[in-house]
Order: sequence, then structure tokens, then C-alpha cells
Amino acid sequence: MPKILLMNAGSSSVKWKLFELTDESVVAKGLVERMLAPGSKFEIKYGDQTYQETQDGLTYEKAAEMIIEKIQELKITSLADIKCVGHRVVAGGTKFTQATKMDQAAIKEVLALSDHAPLHNPMEAKYIELMQQVMPNTPQYAVFDSQFFTQMPEENAIFSLPYELTQKYGIRRYGEHGISHEYLAQKTAELLEKPLADLKLITLHLGSGSSVSAVKDGKAFTSSMGFTPLTGLTMGTRAGDVDPSIVPFLMKKLDKTADEVLELFNQKSGLLGLSGYSDDMRDIKANQADRRCKLALDVYLNKIVSYVGSYFVQLGGADVLVFAGGIGENNPWLRADVCQRLACLGVQLDQELNEAGHEGVISTENSKVKVMLVPTNEELAMVQQIKAQLD
Repeated sequence: MPKILLMNAGSSSVKWKLFELTDESVVAKGLVERMLAPGSKFEIKYGDQTYQETQDGLTYEKAAEMIIEKIQELKITSLADIKCVGHRVVAGGTKFTQATKMDQAAIKEVLALSDHAPLHNPMEAKYIELMQQVMPNTPQYAVFDSQFFTQMPEENAIFSLPYELTQKYGIRRYGEHGISHEYLAQKTAELLEKPLADLKLITLHLGSGSSVSAVKDGKAFTSSMGFTPLTGLTMGTRAGDVDPSIVPFLMKKLDKTADEVLELFNQKSGLLGLSGYSDDMRDIKANQADRRCKLALDVYLNKIVSYVGSYFVQLGGADVLVFAGGIGENNPWLRADVCQRLACLGVQLDQELNEAGHEGVISTENSKVKVMLVPTNEELAMVQQIKAQLD
């Protein structure tokens, strides 16, 4: 049966899933982590079986080859049945507004947009090329995290810079996490059995990387992430919103380049930088007796509430508040805390439904804003978008 292979390449890991093209079910999934380091781990799960292998210094090229080799050796599928390979790409600018078939010109465009996502686009472009080498006769597609936000109103999309610079250099709010936010919006409308165009939504994608979006008239209205995925909410290692004047200030004080300061903002800030302990919310919550862990938690929650409150006003009221992402989906205490802080907007959480943690409405019948838990499924959304573009 025909299948789609999805790839999600990171700086030191590659995640992948193999889907049936027809019914969109998952056939197998895998992870390669600690690449280029001692004890690189290669894992495949299929059916009720697991295949694992450890190698030292596994390279990106070798990992790509192993994925295709093992899929065939384990008789998960034949190469001929893989009709296309899909790749998640963070930054597509305004150039890419839908799932796109990748050729050399398109890959160059992805690389040209690396300023918008310096930690992501170069690696994602590299893995598209690697999979082209491993599977030269199989079409490669990319789905872009930014594409959902290309239709935002200009008043929300641009910054208060000289307009000529905005136009010349494409300086705008690109959003990111768009694959997730679009899926959440569509799934919410489906669960409520209402047209998406009739709903005003605020969607929370809360994970190691976190963002908030507002959806109005069936389209993205605004997003917490900006020109790059750095801005917005406090995240695992990313600072979120920072006064840009701090960049030259720290360059002088620490004798660092701009790139080095941005690296500090991206990799050593957020929950990790605030707590001095961990970038994992589970660790922060378990150690909140520590003053800095408690501070990190409070800053994280305060940022969420600040954005939700702002979007509530911009939308002229919201119909639904949606929780998703690893942190949003797995922590009833966090949902309860956020909703308690939003009680002034008429938000009322049903404690029993919240603790149960099932997909759907978790607010009381009297709540002026419906609160919903909707586990995100970015891979399924990617499959559906690629299917719509297949030749």
C-alpha cells in the first residue's frame, strides 16, 4: 500500500514517522538521537516491536541511509511503496504558503530564509538534500511552520519600523508552530461541530518551544512568535520577548558578538536561565520550593496570561481557549492555574474534566469562554497537506 515518510530533523536528532497514504494511519516511527556523539541511539517502533541499535558518532548521512535500509530489512515496507517524503521546515517566509515539492531552487529558497530560523532551516535543508540522495526517485515535499501566518492582517504582521525597511527586507511576524496552530483550529471546530469561520479562538501550543495564536474568520489573526521563533512566551531555553537594546548592552558587558548574545537568548535562557536548574517543566514544578524555580514558573505562567488577555481584547472576546503541546496537554495543574488567572474574563474550568485529561471541553457550562484540551498532531496535519498537493 502507498505510504508517506515524514522527517523532522533537529540539530542533534531526527524523528520520523511512516504513514499509510490512504487511511493516514501510522505504520512505524523512529528516532535517531545523540548524533555525532558517543552512544548515538537508533530506534524504530513498528506494531508491537522495537528495534534499537547504538553506534558512536552516527552522522546525518549514515542516519538517513539506516532509516531507509532498516525500514526494508525489517519488512515494514518496500521502497517502492513510499510515494513521497515530507519534511517539516520552520521558516518559509511569505514565499511558501502551502506544502511544496522540493527541487534545488526551492531548497535554495529555504536556505535563503535561514536568517528567520538560524537553528532550524539550514539543518532542514540539509536533510532534504540527504533524503534526495538516499531516495533519488522519490518526490520530496516540505510543509512550513510559518505558512499558516502568511495571511495575518498587516497591523499584526509588521513591526513599527520604517515601512521601507519592512518592505525591502521582509521584516514581519512569521509566527512559527503554524502546523500545530492550524491543526488545533480545525480540530476544535470539528469537535464543536461549528464552522471555523464562525469561531474566535486562542490556541496555546505549550512545549519546550511555546507560542500563542489567535484565529478569527477562519484565518490566523496574530501570533506570539515574531521574525524568528525566539520571541513571545518564555520557553525551555528561549528567552521570549526581550528589549532589543539588551543585545548591544550584553555585547559590551560580556565582550560577545551579536550572534553569541542571540545564542545565549536561544539556548541558555527561558526556564533554564531563570531557574539555573533545568529547561524541563517537570523539573521546575517538582522543585518549586527553590526560589528561582518558583520564579521561572511564575514568569512562564504570567507570560501566557498576558498574551491570552491581550488577544481576548484584540479579538473582541474569544469563544474558545485551547490547550495543546507537551506541557499544555500533560499538566492539569498548569491549565487550572492559567484559567484561575483568567477568571476575570469569565473563564471557569471544570476540575473533574480537567483532571481527566480527555480531548474536548474541560470548562463548566457557565464559563463565558469554552476551554478545550486538544492534543496536537502536527504529523497528521503534514500528511493531509502533502496529500492535497500530490501530483
